[in-house]
Amino acid sequence: MDELLRLYVTRHGETIWNTQKRLQGWKDSDLTERGVKNALALGNRLSEVNFHTIYSSPSNRTMETARLIRGERKQHIIEDNNLREIHLGEWEGQTHEEIKEANPKGYEEFWEKPHLYSTASGENFYQLSSRVLNFLNRIQMEHNEGNILIVTHTVFIKALLAHCKNLPVEKLWNPPFIHDTSLSIIELRDGKRKVILEGDDSHCYKETK
Repeated sequence: MDELLRLYVTRHGETIWNTQKRLQGWKDSDLTERGVKNALALGNRLSEVNFHTIYSSPSNRTMETARLIRGERKQHIIEDNNLREIHLGEWEGQTHEEIKEANPKGYEEFWEKPHLYSTASGENFYQLSSRVLNFLNRIQMEHNEGNILIVTHTVFIKALLAHCKNLPVEKLWNPPFIHDTSLSIIELRDGKRKVILEGDDSHCYKETK
């Protein structure tokens, strides 16, 4: 029987800066009440999955999300710097509107033309993609089969999914958007990578009107 490695990939729960529409990158803010609830809901959804290992970005928001999803499991959470969000440099902590007003060209390139985006104070998408490959190589060197939980960030997940689907950087923002605690599943078998589920947030609490 072929060995199968299954990656359960999720984004951290909603944070205070998310609600304020501030970019976080390598900076941080605390989970909101909704962010905690959604992380617990994902943990409940995955309660029957036996995880061999849990990996997380070292950011506080991802580590807290990983602990909430882990619940009563005994696994140690392994921090990996490659799982950090794209480094946004001087944009970090600023709102979308502030960035758009100060640097409309850079803002448009980030969201509409990622292959053209460049920055003197952070990372571009190609540098992030290099970290994605470094992490995938680590996973495939250390694991042959089983279930792995990965808690990371929106842009990292989009870059990971784009790589697995053989999409160029300019297609990185193709739908769906990766919302907080949404679940993506990637299967690795015989060196091939297949996206089974992408950005599913059916477990999340929906706001009612």
